[in-house]
Amino acid sequence: MEKGRTYCRVDMVETKPMETKMVTVTSEEMARGLESSGKIALYGIYFDTDKADVKPESKAALEEMAKLLKTFPDLRVLVVGHTDSTGDREYNMGLSRRRAEAVVKSLRESYGIAASRLVPAGVGMLAPVASNRTEEGRAKNRRVELVEM
Repeated sequence: MEKGRTYCRVDMVETKPMETKMVTVTSEEMARGLESSGKIALYGIYFDTDKADVKPESKAALEEMAKLLKTFPDLRVLVVGHTDSTGDREYNMGLSRRRAEAVVKSLRESYGIAASRLVPAGVGMLAPVASNRTEEGRAKNRRVELVEM
């Protein structure tokens, strides 16, 4: 640098809304997630608001979960339901549990996965992965996780 001169670097950054499209996680990605961190969040399991019935749009994610469990026959997992912070804490605890139970039921009845390998659990709003202040954050918090046992 020369004496008496000032240099300035300017970075121009353009901001735009982030795309929030959810994609189905493959059984291979699930296996890698379980291997590296012991858990994997799944956003392809769908429920109507305040309901615990697994929607038909969840089929692709359920198929990948079943594929994972059939590929690794000794794998046992907690199926953990999560909610956002909308509503009463106790209600959300029960709702998340019922949703986890519905996923387990689907895996048992539609894909032949043994019940002894699947343990449903609900944690409601107790383990957010994003802020509940925005719809995008609440959407990330509404999920099902597989946790290796």
